[in-house]
Amino acid sequence: MEFDFKKYHVRAMNASSEEEKAGINRELKAYYESLSKEQQSRFNEELQSFLIKEMAKIKSVYEGVKSQDASDN
Repeated sequence: MEFDFKKYHVRAMNASSEEEKAGINRELKAYYESLSKEQQSRFNEELQSFLIKEMAKIKSVYEGVKSQDASDN
């Protein structure tokens, strides 16, 4: 199983309203509930991996901005 979390992440970030974000969340929840217990477990593992990678990217950008700001002072 290889779920495209980024597709949903980008859709949610670009949602024009809270209602649209809620719709995306409902879509994901329905998908998750359609999976077998084994698939749900794999989905959770893949989601955790995706979130860790995304947080690492954010941290890298943050640290870059922070160090750039410090060198400007």
